[in-house]
Amino acid sequence: MEHFAMTYVVTDACIRCKFMDCVEICPVEAFHEGANMLVINPDVCIDCGACVPECPADAIVPDIDREAAPWMEVNKRWSAVWPVISLRGETPAEADAHRGEAGKYEKYFSAEPGAGG
Repeated sequence: MEHFAMTYVVTDACIRCKFMDCVEICPVEAFHEGANMLVINPDVCIDCGACVPECPADAIVPDIDREAAPWMEVNKRWSAVWPVISLRGETPAEADAHRGEAGKYEKYFSAEPGAGG
């Protein structure tokens, strides 16, 4: 199967960190905000990669990365539900404490939408 358009996806490394440095750099407003993580709308992402170096949690990977596979559906599903975010919001107070923590999706994922903005 040929892969024509690439997109970036947010992994569970974002959960409870949600630094949001990536949001304002995105030229197409592809980010959507959940209560404790962000996701990228794969239909909006233009594969510019500008968001990747902006993420202190290293939570954004290209969809061709092996780490991306389980997060493709998460990003697609929740970007259809959660509000678009185009302005950087408040980083959670506990962000640094959760950076690099394993198993965050199982422990902390919330389907609740974020404030958007």
